[in-house]
Amino acid sequence: MNVVNLIDPALMQDPFGGFARIREEGPMVKGSFSGAVTPMWLITRYEAVKNVLSDTRFVNSPASVPGMDVGNIREQMIAARGIDPELAPYILDSILDVDGADHLRLRRLVSREFTARRVIDLRPRMAELTEALLDQLDNETELIENFAYPLPITVICELVGVPEEDRSAWRDQGQALMTLTPGAANAPLWGMVELAQDLIERRRAEPGDDLLSALIRAHDEDGDRLSDRELVTMLVTLILAGHETTTHLIGNGTLALLSHPDQLELVKKDPGLWPRAVHELMRWCGPVHGTQMRYAAEDIEIDGQTIKKGEGVIPILVSANYDPRRFDDPLRLDVTREQDSRRETHVGFGHGLHYCLGAALARGEAEIAFNALFRRFPDLALAGEPEREYMPMSWRLAKLPVRMYL
Repeated sequence: MNVVNLIDPALMQDPFGGFARIREEGPMVKGSFSGAVTPMWLITRYEAVKNVLSDTRFVNSPASVPGMDVGNIREQMIAARGIDPELAPYILDSILDVDGADHLRLRRLVSREFTARRVIDLRPRMAELTEALLDQLDNETELIENFAYPLPITVICELVGVPEEDRSAWRDQGQALMTLTPGAANAPLWGMVELAQDLIERRRAEPGDDLLSALIRAHDEDGDRLSDRELVTMLVTLILAGHETTTHLIGNGTLALLSHPDQLELVKKDPGLWPRAVHELMRWCGPVHGTQMRYAAEDIEIDGQTIKKGEGVIPILVSANYDPRRFDDPLRLDVTREQDSRRETHVGFGHGLHYCLGAALARGEAEIAFNALFRRFPDLALAGEPEREYMPMSWRLAKLPVRMYL
């Protein structure tokens, strides 16, 4: 069986076509991020992806596989990237990587800030921030730098409790982290850990009405609920995950709509379509193409193929979201495709117990951002060639030059 090279430049440049070909080879294929990393199963078809994501026999930590000393494939990936071993726990022990009681414990500490009800309460503030950013745009502007990034980083920093003067440092470290050069991620990772440790001490001395202050109280009053390292890791995870994907959903979605004027016209005429449109954009050009690594806790059969106990799997979201077995004419962007905006048929935010904690927040931000952008600037157009940033398992723009007026 051929092993798919997930850092093949051709696959990163065209994951839609590339994974379509891979998907038709079968519901499962072997893949790897480099020759130094143990191959894992790639789950490619919609039903199989949803089944894996909802099946508790697939666990996120190799330590959760009973009776086996399972090699941690993500540890191998980190080593292949030249990341310092001292940094590994901050990457491998987040809320994204634990199972069972530990996962529920960490999720309960933060989940109340990301509920649909909480997002509704935040909408006026998100709208205010959006309008203020749009007020500052020149006639020709680079939209990622000046809109798609500042909105979500401001929202998540206000929610978490990161002061305004610290946000550019978080941004710089987060951007520097997006590299495949061996060893180059160490400096920004250490930078984020140090930023988190410093902010925790400042918030401990001067608590506020924010999520970080609540997490510090949970840590200080009951260390069993949140350890020192978990507190730092949670802060880094929330800030990174809380803005990166939304930034690129806004960037990708804006380019998609400008490239499909018939679909853009539909939402401009009927802004009530925006919730459905955001779902479709998440399916069609979502920024995250694969989930966290899972491990089989026992032998599991999928479509006649056995995944052996301890083997790693990655559900491929972009492949599932373009599966013609589930979506009619999946290559077509259709902002009316999702009939019930309160639900979603795509798996852009994952599925099951590890469904994206910030999905409601990301959807709310995107709805407000797109609606305001195209309402304020109905003649918005490209002002140059968009620039892509190629990373495995993602789809993102480095630059999106636009002209606001004709």
